[in-house]
Amino acid sequence: MKLLILDRDGTINRSRDDKVASPDEWEPMPGALEAVARLNHGGWRVVLATNQSGIGRGLFDMASLNAVHARMQRELAAVGGRVEAVFLCPHAPEDNCDCRKPRPGLFRQIGARFGVSLGDVPAAGNTLRHVTAAAAAGCPAHLLLTGPLAGLASADVQVMPDLPPGTRVHADLGAFADWLLSQPSAPKMPA
Repeated sequence: MKLLILDRDGTINRSRDDKVASPDEWEPMPGALEAVARLNHGGWRVVLATNQSGIGRGLFDMASLNAVHARMQRELAAVGGRVEAVFLCPHAPEDNCDCRKPRPGLFRQIGARFGVSLGDVPAAGNTLRHVTAAAAAGCPAHLLLTGPLAGLASADVQVMPDLPPGTRVHADLGAFADWLLSQPSAPKMPA
């Protein structure tokens, strides 16, 4: 099996300014669930790395977040997909932790848990914060133009000074999945 790290908000589901705090507020991005299913069927194990500062800020609790992820898994299962694991940073920005993106702690946790070299693990998300953390951890970084950068041309994004060198840019998760599935076979994970 091959491992892939995705962001959650703005990548799999729509972002909200007031945070996704309940299952009723979770809404998939167009085509994202089907993209995850295609990746799974192509042999990719998908895990999420997500900042969830709403916990640290007291906006919602772990039970609510678990209910959101249960809905996500049900909707993924309905189209033949699944997320293997969710790694999250529950801290508020002022906590100055290593797991809050753009720091690489979540990615390092994933590498340790799965026993893989992160240089072989692509990571895709819709913010510079996600790709910066991915690149800092050694992952091949992929930026999706579905968040704050939506509407920008790929060529304009490629020359942004904060974009980590080597970051590939894709229109959305579906376009990233198409690209990844067209690549030669990636390294195999240990059994």
